[in-house]
Amino acid sequence: MGKLVQCTKAYKSYGNTGSNPGQDTTLLPNALIKKDFSEDRKTQEDHKAQDQDPKGTDNVPKKRRNKRQKGQKKGGKEQTALLIAAKAGATEMVEKILDEFPVAIQDVDSEQKNVVLLAIENRQPHVYKFLLKRENIPRESVFRHVDQQGNSALHLAATQCGEYRPWLIPGSALQMQWEIKWFEFVKNSMPPNFFPHYNKRLQTPNEVFVNTHKDLIKDGSEWLTKTSESCSVVAALVATVAFATSATVPGGINQDRGTPTLEDKPAFNAFAISSLAALCFSVTALVFFLSILTSRYQEKDFALDLPRKLLLGLTSLFASIAAMLVSFCAGHIFVLTEQLRYVAYPLYAALCFPVTFFAFAQLSLYFDLILAIFKTVPQRSYEVLPH
Repeated sequence: MGKLVQCTKAYKSYGNTGSNPGQDTTLLPNALIKKDFSEDRKTQEDHKAQDQDPKGTDNVPKKRRNKRQKGQKKGGKEQTALLIAAKAGATEMVEKILDEFPVAIQDVDSEQKNVVLLAIENRQPHVYKFLLKRENIPRESVFRHVDQQGNSALHLAATQCGEYRPWLIPGSALQMQWEIKWFEFVKNSMPPNFFPHYNKRLQTPNEVFVNTHKDLIKDGSEWLTKTSESCSVVAALVATVAFATSATVPGGINQDRGTPTLEDKPAFNAFAISSLAALCFSVTALVFFLSILTSRYQEKDFALDLPRKLLLGLTSLFASIAAMLVSFCAGHIFVLTEQLRYVAYPLYAALCFPVTFFAFAQLSLYFDLILAIFKTVPQRSYEVLPH
């Protein structure tokens, strides 16, 4: 951080901000002077070689020529330390630079993107929230700034990051949900109609969002469909077993009174309640999973509707499986004699182990769904940064 701040001391000496930074090399830091002098010397040598060689650029080293052409494509302008820090999500670095050099807030890159646009485009919620809370920032010019394509901050929030998955959440469906939350967070961070409505392609932010997230919606829809189909099969099996179990009374019915023979037994009460609970929860889970399968899979459905149905469906499915095991153990205990009941208890525990293992294997998905639904601002992933 100290080295980056030291490099930004060039803000004091020359106009390295705005769309046309100054070119007074007498005021540049030593490192920048050496770099510019060496590049100018190489450029002069290249021009001299071209004048002597009738074939043009054949005598110019290929690596140097490619580097020069690459620099020309970029417009000859590199990103400043503030823009790099905002793009990488280094909030402390952004704060330090703006404290030392407030004029750096006007920095833009070769695509005319300032610190706000880069923070939003690269999904850096911490940097963006810091800029929102920071005082003494010209909000009208900084937050309403547009790039070369006329894209505002809301347009870039609606643009997908390509194959890169920026959010700390697995699965295409949950990535899509946090993309919607990020878009809504940026939209609600400013007053209505604050951002420019159209870019140079005459596209609105909503149109940009729909066009750039088609692949993510497709992947999320396929994952939800496969998950719902698998879980609905399990829920249907549990419902079948629970219905058959609830219709069977252990010990039979007293013909004189018409009541169960074992109605005074605590295990019988546990059996009756757990079998009914298994039937109710399994049917509820089946309804939720079927509602996911019949969904239209539109963009707005991924915001809350589909993840909430999946969360409630998984919760009901886990509860139905647990209730089914309790009803089985409570009904089977009447078959055993008093001497064998203590031997059966470890077997009952071993029976629950596979189901418990399955539940723990799905806990990560369960907690991810809870985090994705209840978290207002998405959480950024810093495991891999785009280049």
